[in-house]
Amino acid sequence: MAAITVDRVAKTFGPHRAIDDLSLTVANGELLVLLGPSGCGKTTTMNCIAGLEMPSTGRILFDGNDVTVMPPHQRNVAMVFQASTLYPHLTARENIAMSLRFAGMSRHDVRNRVEEAAATVDATALLDKHPGQLSGGERQRVATAKAIVRHPSVFLLDEPLASLDAALRLTLRAELVNLQKRLGTTMIFVTHDQTEAMTMGDRIAIMRSGHLEQVGAPDEIYARPETGFVAAFIGSPPMNLIHGVILEEGGERMFTAAGVRIRLREADKVSPGKEVVLGVRPEHLAVADTSETAAISAKVFAVEHLGRESILIADSADGTRLRAMLAPGVGQRVDESVGFVVRDGATLHLFDNGLPGQPLIARLHR
Repeated sequence: MAAITVDRVAKTFGPHRAIDDLSLTVANGELLVLLGPSGCGKTTTMNCIAGLEMPSTGRILFDGNDVTVMPPHQRNVAMVFQASTLYPHLTARENIAMSLRFAGMSRHDVRNRVEEAAATVDATALLDKHPGQLSGGERQRVATAKAIVRHPSVFLLDEPLASLDAALRLTLRAELVNLQKRLGTTMIFVTHDQTEAMTMGDRIAIMRSGHLEQVGAPDEIYARPETGFVAAFIGSPPMNLIHGVILEEGGERMFTAAGVRIRLREADKVSPGKEVVLGVRPEHLAVADTSETAAISAKVFAVEHLGRESILIADSADGTRLRAMLAPGVGQRVDESVGFVVRDGATLHLFDNGLPGQPLIARLHR
């Protein structure tokens, strides 16, 4: 196990700056998820940690020791990729054993370590099969055993579940979390899937354009996003974001947009006339009893029936697509007019519309 420090790392490829002054710490034995859209720098960050890429500036430290220029094989890291890196002409057993044989380990010790690693990921029955005889999930189990057989200090996974079907992803992500907790190995998991991030990570580090937007526990990031980018990226369905302006009416602050009028509490620090983005989670919207009581007027675009809940999707007057998480049995139909109110106890977020990433201005409670 190892604690990892990324100290003001930047990485450029010609004129392109893939990572920009990134600082991040990963605790010993922690499972940290690097989350963000394609091209945000998360894989480049992991490659710098692994030693596959050399930072342009900055340092990488393991347990306080500078490993920035150290080659990958000296860092005691193991990696699993989206496409399982198995040699097709070798059996699963031979693939798993390869790194141990290169290290000069005895045949007896190799056999014991291979069987131990295979049992850890429930791949014992696969040991004498070739990769071509295995399903996608089975190949990833073997690739994971190949990585953990060396007893690495750091375990790095680059979207290892992305090419698998939904049911298999659900199974394997739980198994990976269980494996990491049993082994206690420091793990960094790269993904663009926020559901994977929320269900797997001790903490999530969200990246945008080579920058770190926010780091925190899943519940913390969901409840208290620090930017509009994070708010829109975390949550399924994601947070509704509505562009509008703050007005003052009768001594009260109002958020207004086309077809939207929401009274704000605790908004004294937000100046009237300021353009903002209002964020409200889908579970904090309810269908209004009448059009007169509606805070948001919209038209139904679609309804998703999910069994235990329904998602009502509607377009506001300015075309903003909104989602409300409601009880099953939604009666509204496509193209019908619908009004929403903000539920009591909801949290509203106001983000700055004029700055990159839309930083948080205020978090208001109803």
